Amino acid sequence: MNITLTHPLPKFSIALVNYKTLELTKICLELLKKHLDSADLDPKSVDVWVVDNHSQDESVEYLRTLDWIHLIERAPTEHEEGFVAHGRGLDLILQQIKSDYLFLMHTDTFVYDASVFEWALKFCLADEKVAAVGCLEQLNRGYLRTVWRITSRFCKHYSRRFRLFLGLNARQPKPYVEAYLKSFFALWNVKLMKQQGYVFLMENRIPGYALQDKLKQDGYKLKIVSPMRLFKFLDHIEAGTVGLRALYSDMNRRVKRKKSILKKFES
Repeated sequence: MNITLTHPLPKFSIALVNYKTLELTKICLELLKKHLDSADLDPKSVDVWVVDNHSQDESVEYLRTLDWIHLIERAPTEHEEGFVAHGRGLDLILQQIKSDYLFLMHTDTFVYDASVFEWALKFCLADEKVAAVGCLEQLNRGYLRTVWRITSRFCKHYSRRFRLFLGLNARQPKPYVEAYLKSFFALWNVKLMKQQGYVFLMENRIPGYALQDKLKQDGYKLKIVSPMRLFKFLDHIEAGTVGLRALYSDMNRRVKRKKSILKKFES
């Protein structure tokens, strides 16, 4: 669907949360700066916010050298699950920004074309009931792999349900299709969120998941874009920030993909 923009883009913000991912964070921010500078955007119309979640390493030292970002250094007072720390970081940014629209990004999201921001904003500007724009998948698998993934997960889902129905031992079935917009790149109408008193971390769930349920119950829309369209503008290392800290082997699929993407940036 082609959407025609009839007025200038509104001011918007970009939010990232960093935790011990210097390699990825540096590439992410360097690409972001490069493409924002080369785009036909008023520099005053875009604010980039980064929360460091108490990394205490080289990544926070790097962030302190950047004069074009708003850096918030967060020091948790208790042990937190990763998704909780991430959500609280996002909510800190939510409290600070003055813009009506906020793009969430992960530090393993690499933007190659800054027109993605205008492209996403058009969906919100064309319909005031659109509360968020994003993708259900974290990478572009293509049509064949997507069909195979849904089919195999469908079979596993109903196989587990059948085993449980028979009283046999089986794991609880997981949904065979993704239900929530993913935050590796998502646009949120934060003016609307604040009017409703909503934040990203709610009900001790993955940031944004409970929020999406509530917004849909309130009659607002979530605009789902296909990975085939979104990934024309950017790339994402699925679980890249987790993979750097997890004990994945070099043969792990995600590690292989991470290395192939990072190879593009080797000097």
